[in-house]
Amino acid sequence: MKRIYDFSRNPAWRNYTVADLRALKGSGRKLSMANPASNDELRACVEAGIDLFVVGAEQIEDVRRIAPTHFAGVGSTWAQFGSEDEIVAHAYEAMRKGADMYYTLRSYRVMERMARDGIPVQSHIGLIPTFSHHCGGLRGWGRTAGEAIKVWETLKRMEDAGVFAVEAECIAEEVLDAVNDRTTVVTFSLGSGMAGDAIFSFVADVCGEASEEENLPRHARAFGNVGALHKRIHEERVAALGQFHREVADGSFPYAETSIGMHPGEKEKFLDALEGWSPTHR
Repeated sequence: MKRIYDFSRNPAWRNYTVADLRALKGSGRKLSMANPASNDELRACVEAGIDLFVVGAEQIEDVRRIAPTHFAGVGSTWAQFGSEDEIVAHAYEAMRKGADMYYTLRSYRVMERMARDGIPVQSHIGLIPTFSHHCGGLRGWGRTAGEAIKVWETLKRMEDAGVFAVEAECIAEEVLDAVNDRTTVVTFSLGSGMAGDAIFSFVADVCGEASEEENLPRHARAFGNVGALHKRIHEERVAALGQFHREVADGSFPYAETSIGMHPGEKEKFLDALEGWSPTHR
């Protein structure tokens, strides 16, 4: 655990710092990384010992309350903001609230601008779902030598722009293995083999929350079966609501024990008063 000041200059502690993650390269040690999307998932990740988080910007204050010492990145989607100034302003706001890095898919110019100001910038290489239109759909990257060189060139261009880390998604594992130690950029492997400095996966995938009908990517390894629990909870909820509806319809609910009554003798007094009531007796 390292004692730091956060980016608002508040004293804090972190399990990992930017320097720690950079020092991982070549060490052989792998960190786990996940994306808790709710406070319940966040608490579960903390209790499970997950090392690094990436969360939505609206969650960072909850992260700092529930997991105050965890390294956590936030960011924005490609289309969330129109102008560079809006993106940079959002990054500053996220860092002020306790983020440890900021994710963006936007231009090298934006990445360089934020990195120059001291923001640890994360970006993305390999399969970028947002840009899947440009590459003919969701697919693996770097499976040919020509495409592998393009992955490397993109990574080096990001390094030159000052990027601190990248999500390396669905890249052929031989490619990430070959390039990882040739760059200072920290890599978070999602479906790209063991060479990443951290291994990232989605909480929903790890916990097995997808339905059997969903066409999941090959990296979506389930280590649990929370989906079955969700299904059972749904079935129990439907059964309970159905029973409630039927008993309301047939007049058997509410039960006597779920209702309240007047004190003994008070009903008669009330009915007598009601019988003799008129507006002039208010």
